[in-house]
Amino acid sequence: MARRYLTADDVRRLAQPGGQLVVDADVLATPHALAAAEELGVRLVTHTGGPYAEPAPDRGPDAERARRSLPNLPEPEDDDPATSVVITAVGRNRPGVLAEITGALAHSGGSVHDISQKMIEGYFHMVLTVELPPGSRFGELKRCLECLGGVDDYVVRVMHERVFRFMHRI
Repeated sequence: MARRYLTADDVRRLAQPGGQLVVDADVLATPHALAAAEELGVRLVTHTGGPYAEPAPDRGPDAERARRSLPNLPEPEDDDPATSVVITAVGRNRPGVLAEITGALAHSGGSVHDISQKMIEGYFHMVLTVELPPGSRFGELKRCLECLGGVDDYVVRVMHERVFRFMHRI
């Protein structure tokens, strides 16, 4: 069954200011809906009267296979101090591309956990999963890596692992 969502418009339309709104256990309230409820002083509750809690993510029919086949990408823990990033680089191949990218990672203290590269007619596509040491600044690494290459050479994109997982959970 498709997941249902509670939007800010739903909250404004259905809730009485200062009251409560009963939400099914499988309904996902959007961040805007939560903000609208707070703004109106509306309390989101379940059918049992308890406070609304976000349902467990629906990882889809292949979730278990993905968990087994991607052991190097465990589910992130909220108290995990390390930051995992996924880096992609695409462009025209030339000597030194890998050295430039991994040199920038070494400068930031990053540890490459997995790397995959494919060459097709002089162009490469590379994906790296990298673990940053505690206290590392994701934004600094992103700026440093994404300015490598150039318009006619190659392009690098850096994404936090949590964003990557969220984008690919469908």
